[in-house]
Amino acid sequence: MLRHANVMQLGLPWLVASVDGEVQGFAYANHFRPRPGFRYLVEDSVYVDANHGGKGLGLALLTELIRRCELAGMRQMVAVIGDSANTASMALHRRLGFVHAGQLTASGRKHGRWLDTVLMQRPLGLGHTTDAP
Repeated sequence: MLRHANVMQLGLPWLVASVDGEVQGFAYANHFRPRPGFRYLVEDSVYVDANHGGKGLGLALLTELIRRCELAGMRQMVAVIGDSANTASMALHRRLGFVHAGQLTASGRKHGRWLDTVLMQRPLGLGHTTDAP
């Protein structure tokens, strides 16, 4: 709940997809780094319940998240994908214009194994083509 409150306090989007009161997925954006120089760069987080995958929910959530971040004046979005084997997440991001920006080898640990972290990036709105306000 603290994460939700922090995101909302920053004026960034937090989306929830539910049917008949059952949460099927959510997506939100948060600043990539707290320093002022990074204030136009957001990181996306998208989660779709395993029972509801493959139905386009992730695509709908991330598409709307991108739109709302552009409206909020954000200029770049980064995806930090916590497993280089997560081909579904990488494909989703590629579909929406993200490109591979790097990989951190054995940088996270989950379920008893080391995971690579994949970084993908996408411009928002005018991206870096003009000065920020």
